[in-house]
Formats: sequence, structure tokens, C-alpha cells
Amino acid sequence: MLYAPTKAALVSPTKVLAKKQIRVNGVAPGPVWTPLIPSTMPKKKKVKEFGRNTAFERPAQPAEMAPIFVFLAS
Repeated sequence: MLYAPTKAALVSPTKVLAKKQIRVNGVAPGPVWTPLIPSTMPKKKKVKEFGRNTAFERPAQPAEMAPIFVFLAS
């Protein structure tokens, strides 16, 4: 699975820059529902359980996250 190495590749430079007193915004969302999710999971059961282990007990929607990205970019 490539999730953990990819997340580390994004989080690590963010932390290094922050320690050097460089202001950074890093966003590392958890599970997000996109149309590609069903095609990347071999079992339908996994699709139904996708994102259930989060605080909201469901995956995030891209439209829910868009305002956060716009705010941080402004």
C-alpha cells in the first residue's frame, strides 16, 4: 500500500520547514470519497466500509474540503 509512504513524503517536509521558522500550510486529509474509489477496491464490502473508522464514521466529500484549501491558499 502506498498511503503511508505518500503521507510521510508530504508531512515530513512540512515539519522540517516549520522547524526552520518557515510558515507552511500542510493538509493531509484522511479517506475522501471520489469516483475512483470503487474501481481501486477489489471487494464491494471494502467500498461500503471505506472511511468508517474516522471521527465522522464516513469518508469526506471533496466539496467539504474545498473551502479549507481555498482559505489556506489565500
